[in-house]
Amino acid sequence: MADVVVDPEVPSDDAQLLRDSRRVLLKMRTGWTPQPRRPIAGAHHRMMAAFGGAALFGLLLGFGSFARGLGLLMLVLFGIPLMIVLFVGRDDRTWDDEDAYEREVYDQLRWYEGRYVLTDDLDESSARLLARAQRAIAAVTGSRVNAEGLLDDVRNGVMLPAQEWEIARLLAKLSALRAKHRETVSQGLTPEVEAVARPLARALDSSEEAVLARVEALERYAANVADAERAYVAHHQIEELRSRVHQYEELVAETGADGFAVPELERLAADADRLEQALRRSVSSAQEAFRHLEP
Repeated sequence: MADVVVDPEVPSDDAQLLRDSRRVLLKMRTGWTPQPRRPIAGAHHRMMAAFGGAALFGLLLGFGSFARGLGLLMLVLFGIPLMIVLFVGRDDRTWDDEDAYEREVYDQLRWYEGRYVLTDDLDESSARLLARAQRAIAAVTGSRVNAEGLLDDVRNGVMLPAQEWEIARLLAKLSALRAKHRETVSQGLTPEVEAVARPLARALDSSEEAVLARVEALERYAANVADAERAYVAHHQIEELRSRVHQYEELVAETGADGFAVPELERLAADADRLEQALRRSVSSAQEAFRHLEP
């Protein structure tokens, strides 16, 4: 399941970057911020130094009056530091690339604040509810009846991500407020404050029950889709058997087993008809259950 749930109205490229940002988000939760940008990147600076050293080295070698021994000395003095600079510069480039990526993610996270939910921020009860909703959604979108267009796949593609986001958003607010409420209550309350806190606690419970109702509606829809999926599979299996009926008839005719085979073949045809009707009923039931998800 996704560690970061994103508002489906966020552009797809940005949304994918946010979904991949759990590591940076966790760092931000500890107070991390990216370092200020340097005027010249470390790799760039070292590359400039490398080219400067190489130019000086070439200039020195150009003087024909220098002995070969002096040229070797210049190679030692300038060539080895040049190699060190190049290798260290490579490490700096890796560091700068990582720093640039984290800065981009950080900027996006700040820009889209409030339009994503990190599941690590949810309390235990809320995390369980979100996981149930995500399992139900995955069961629907991953079903063959949905892929074959027997359900309203267009509405599924719009409504289900919207449902996941709304559930995650509400659970994030509930988790944050419930944590603050528990912190206040844990300090001990006077009878007067307790009288005020009690209905507020009930409000939190009522909110969780309302989100639970949304999750259960998704699960009912997923259950109906599962029924349609079973009927779909069974229907296709029966159709495969029916396509080979003439082969069975030919075999039993040749073996003289007509008395046994005819009733079985008739039952096969009847089962195929019943399964086709069951498939239609299951799809209709799933579509009816989907209507309860609409706002």
